Amino acid sequence: MRLLVATTNQHKVREIRQLLDSPSVDLVTLAGWPDLAAPEETGRTFDDNARAKALYYAAATGELTVAEDSGLEIDALGGAPGVQSARYGGERASYPDKFALIYAALRARGVATSAARFVCALALVKGGRILFETRGTVDGTIAPEPKGTGGFGYDPIFFYPPYGMTLAEAGDAKAAVSHRGAAFRALRAFLASPRAKGLGAGG
Repeated sequence: MRLLVATTNQHKVREIRQLLDSPSVDLVTLAGWPDLAAPEETGRTFDDNARAKALYYAAATGELTVAEDSGLEIDALGGAPGVQSARYGGERASYPDKFALIYAALRARGVATSAARFVCALALVKGGRILFETRGTVDGTIAPEPKGTGGFGYDPIFFYPPYGMTLAEAGDAKAAVSHRGAAFRALRAFLASPRAKGLGAGG
């Protein structure tokens, strides 16, 4: 089965390859379509953006396509950065810049930390049809300060209480509990089910 993973984020590609590791799934990436422009992400929810991206890339390439949209929701900030997670602070803001903005926003609300969660919404599309959707979440809190050099994105400031550390400190153990891990394990189960028979054949 040939499957296009519709992201240009190489950190995500590496995680997804590990999560979907199967001799029956031939993963391809957007590197095969270097001139294909990315769609604007205008959805109000992660689910909206995942669907829109999957539909767009499936139509543009003719491939069986999976797309995801994910980010960090912080309760004390009203769910921000949410769907703006990748763009929080502006397109040029580094993750340390984003962390600083989050800590400043928390201080402005008189708190040092907050309950938070990572969310990953996923959609699988072929021929203009949404074949499968799911979402994964992982709950935690905002760490008092960034810690850890593993993972990527907001992992250094996301403290996962059952591990007693941030996801950036968790190493390979991150995949077992992560939002993306939960969503792509559900996709892997779908792809292995009779409902997925014949999908992706012939590219």
